[in-house]
Amino acid sequence: MSKPLLEARGISHSFDTLLFSNTNFSLSPSKSAAIVGRSGSGKSTLLHIFSTFLKPNAGQVTLFDEDLYTLDDEKIEALRRFEVGIVFQSHYLFKGMTAMQNIEVASMLSEENIEDAILEKLEIKDAMSQKIGELSGGQQQRVSIARVLSKKPRIIFADEPTGNLDKETANLVMDVLLDYVQSTGAGLVLVTHDEAMAKRCDTVYVLEDKVLKESK
Repeated sequence: MSKPLLEARGISHSFDTLLFSNTNFSLSPSKSAAIVGRSGSGKSTLLHIFSTFLKPNAGQVTLFDEDLYTLDDEKIEALRRFEVGIVFQSHYLFKGMTAMQNIEVASMLSEENIEDAILEKLEIKDAMSQKIGELSGGQQQRVSIARVLSKKPRIIFADEPTGNLDKETANLVMDVLLDYVQSTGAGLVLVTHDEAMAKRCDTVYVLEDKVLKESK
């Protein structure tokens, strides 16, 4: 049996109040997991802990067989650049640049080539020469996802990636993300309020009352 891409044990974190404690999570290659829960329950915080951006108050995160928060800054930066893909609800695109130029930034940093197939699957190939400000919100979000996938990450962390999309576009985005996971052996951790999107993942976790539990 292959080793997990991501494993978290005994994770606890608080800001003003305790968000969650003694949290365990595991994600294997070619698998997807959704985390659902009420606003403010700590879903995004948990995603930040899993994805190199926030050291938990307690517990251990193992990413690609490395004890994540014992690594130095240079190693963590390399993980972000080459191995980890982050999809945010806000797309953080460069407004003065074209769609293709935005994607090229990520591909240059990760030293990977942009594949036309990704642009075609996301139905944005014809928009590549347009400036970001000329695109619809749905197109901009799909450009941001193409930018992440062009890195060829081994794991994708997606925080409400379909939150601002209509149902048809949301399903298209999920199709592409899940197809990428299946075809490459990568993993997907999805934070969402959308139960229909969550149910498309292999496993659904619910974060409530400071505890992360697998949904039955």
